[in-house]
Amino acid sequence: MSVDCYNQDLKHKKDELAIQYLPAVKAMAFRLKERLPSSVDFLDLSAIGTEELIKLARKYDEALNDSFWGYAKKRVYGAMLDYLRTLDILSRSSRKLIKAIDFAVQEHMASNDEEPTDEALAILLDESIEKIHDARIASSIYTVMPLHDQLHVGDEGAALAQIEKDELVEVIKTILCGYNEREQMIIQLYYFEELTLKEISDVLDITESRISQIHKSVINKIKESVGA
Repeated sequence: MSVDCYNQDLKHKKDELAIQYLPAVKAMAFRLKERLPSSVDFLDLSAIGTEELIKLARKYDEALNDSFWGYAKKRVYGAMLDYLRTLDILSRSSRKLIKAIDFAVQEHMASNDEEPTDEALAILLDESIEKIHDARIASSIYTVMPLHDQLHVGDEGAALAQIEKDELVEVIKTILCGYNEREQMIIQLYYFEELTLKEISDVLDITESRISQIHKSVINKIKESVGA
């Protein structure tokens, strides 16, 4: 067999390896999409994951890694998150608006026990409904990012970058101890079990709006605790 034929055969086998795991990539993309707003396309996530899977299959050396999917899973998921980061979801102006929205939502929920509509927020904050809508989409996209991303975004990033990882872990543990068992469970289910807000709502019998507010409260308290 010539070198060219051998290389083509090897490439074909590696592509077949990737094809075996396409259903797993699609399932991963679907699962991530469930946690994202409708503006993010499942097909885009699936395509990004598939492209990364093929690249990984062609580089895969079974002598170094005995499980291809074990080797590829985190990298494929990471590629999907990288795609979300390219959407430029948190510009400086949208960060400020998101903070204003979060505060307004908390104030509204304290007396109404439900989130205000985009229309109500637009009037309250003197912004267009379109800007409110886009900012809330950006906020909901960012909540699926790893905790590290959420803590190091924007103006707060410089302060947080000075904190050692072990110290930050201790800060997070201390803050979570200040929440009740159900609230701690929300963080556990969201970040470690990767459940959607609706699934957590069904499990704990608590509204999605309240879950979202608890999540944002934890992030803000962590930032405050390290002086961000």
